Amino acid sequence: METRRTVLKYLGATAGVSACNLETFEASARGVGGSEKKPNIVCFVGEGLRWDELSSTGNRLIHTPNMDRIGREGCTFRNAFVVNALCLPSRATMLTGMYSHTTGAVSNVQGKIPARFQLVSDLLQNGGYETAFLGKSHIEGALMEHNWDYYFGFVGQADYYRPRITEGSRGKYGPAKLYEGEYVDTLLTRKAVEWLQQKRTKPFCMFLWFYAPHAPFYRPKDMVNDFNGVPIPKPASFDEDLKGYPGKPRAVADADNKIGYSEVFSDDPRSLEELVKDHLAGVQDNDRNVGAIWQELERQNLANDTAILLSSDHGFFLGEHHLYDKRLMYEPSIRVPMMLRFPGQIKPGTASDEMVLNLDVAPTLLEIAGLRVPAEMQGKSMLALAEGRPNVAWRKDWLYEYYEYPGFENVRPCRGVRTDRYKLIHFFIEPQEFELYDLQTDPDEMNNLYGKPGYEDLTNHLKQRLAALRTETNDTYEYKPTGMPLHWDMGVQSESGLVKQSK
Repeated sequence: METRRTVLKYLGATAGVSACNLETFEASARGVGGSEKKPNIVCFVGEGLRWDELSSTGNRLIHTPNMDRIGREGCTFRNAFVVNALCLPSRATMLTGMYSHTTGAVSNVQGKIPARFQLVSDLLQNGGYETAFLGKSHIEGALMEHNWDYYFGFVGQADYYRPRITEGSRGKYGPAKLYEGEYVDTLLTRKAVEWLQQKRTKPFCMFLWFYAPHAPFYRPKDMVNDFNGVPIPKPASFDEDLKGYPGKPRAVADADNKIGYSEVFSDDPRSLEELVKDHLAGVQDNDRNVGAIWQELERQNLANDTAILLSSDHGFFLGEHHLYDKRLMYEPSIRVPMMLRFPGQIKPGTASDEMVLNLDVAPTLLEIAGLRVPAEMQGKSMLALAEGRPNVAWRKDWLYEYYEYPGFENVRPCRGVRTDRYKLIHFFIEPQEFELYDLQTDPDEMNNLYGKPGYEDLTNHLKQRLAALRTETNDTYEYKPTGMPLHWDMGVQSESGLVKQSK
C-alpha cells in the first residue's frame, strides 16, 4: 500500500500534479489502463437505522455481529449525518452526491431526480461495473428509468408480507408481481444472493436497501417474541412534552411525531417499549440479512475483493423528547451509522471522528472504483479519512435542510448549521423560531441557548455560517408548501403508504 502510494507520488510529481491534488490523482490512477483489478462493491442502506443500534457502537440490547464486522474489518465513522432526515431526499442525496435543494428532490411528495443528474450507479456502469438495485428507493419512478443490470424494487412503500415488487434486467422491467407470505427483506436478500450467484465477467456494485424497520413495524414471524421481558430505559428528555417543552419553539411542541398520540394513525406506536422493541427487531433482521450476503461472498471467495459500505437514510427518534420518526434536526434524527470496509486499502479497526455526510457516499463509491468524481458533486470521498491519509482537508461545519410541510408529522421546514460542538436551527417560515445547542455540555439538546445572554457572538457567527453554507452550496431553493393538509382525518392513509393491494 505505502509502496504504491510512493510510486504514485513520484508519478504525480513527474506529471505536474500538486500535493493538494494528489488524492484525486491517486483515485484516477487506480482505474487507469485497467492495470489493477477493480473491487466489487456492496452498499447496504438501512431504513431509519440509528448510529447507536449496533453492538459495535455500544448498544447492549441487541447483537449485530454481521454489521459490526464491516467496521471491525474496515473504518467506523463515529460522526456521520444526513443533510435531510427524510427518506426520499436522503436517498436521492446518496445516489447523486447532491443536496436536496440542488436536485429538487426535497420531500417524499416532491421527489423526482431530474435526468440531468447522473446517479452514482450510472457512473459506475459507464465505468465497467454491473449494477443491481434491490429494495426501497422511494424515489419517484422507483429508479426504473435507469438501465440497471438487475432490479428488484417497489414503488413507494411495501407491505411486509404481501409486497408488490417489480423485477427487471438490463433496463427492461416486467409488471409488478405480488409476493405473498415471505417477509419482504428476506425476499430481497434471497434475490440478492441469487444475483450474486450469476456468472459475470465484470466487477459488480450491488445496492441492497432494506425496508425494516419502517412503520408500521411488522416483525419477521420468528422474532415476534424477541426482547420479551427486556427493560427499556427511558431517555433523559422523554418527559419534555409533559413540561410543555420549556425553552423550545412551538414548532417542536406542535409537531405531531409524538409517541402515543401522533395524527399519523397506523404509523404511531402506542408506547416507548413497543417502539424500541419493534425497531430493534427490524435491525436484528437487517443484521442477519447482511450475514447472508457475507456468507455468499465468502462461498465464492469474493470477500477480499469486495468493498462494503453500510449506512442509513436517516436516524430515528426512540423516545428522545417524547418523539418518534425523524425530520427534526436533533441528533437521533440526523445521525446515522457509516462504516466502510475495503480490503487492502483500509486497515481493520480504523475509526474517524470527522463529520461525514450522506452527501459523501456517491463520491466514495466512485473513488473505490477508481473513477473520477464529477466536479458538480457536493460531497467528498471519505476514502482518504478511512485510509488514514495525513493532513486531509475536511469540513468543519455543514448545512441541514428539511422542507416537507404541511404534511405527515407536521414538522415545520427548517435549515440549520452543525459544527463539531454547536448547532443552530432556524424554522424559517413565520413565525420564525430558532434553537441553539452546545452539544458538548448538553448532548441531549434540552437547553435552548438562543436569545440567552452571553451567546450573542456565537449566534451571529452561526447565522453567518448558515448563510455562507447556503451560498457555497448554491442554495437558491424557495420553499413551497406541499399541498397536503395540515392535519389528517381519521382513516386517511398513513405516511407508510400501506394500503390494501389488489391482486
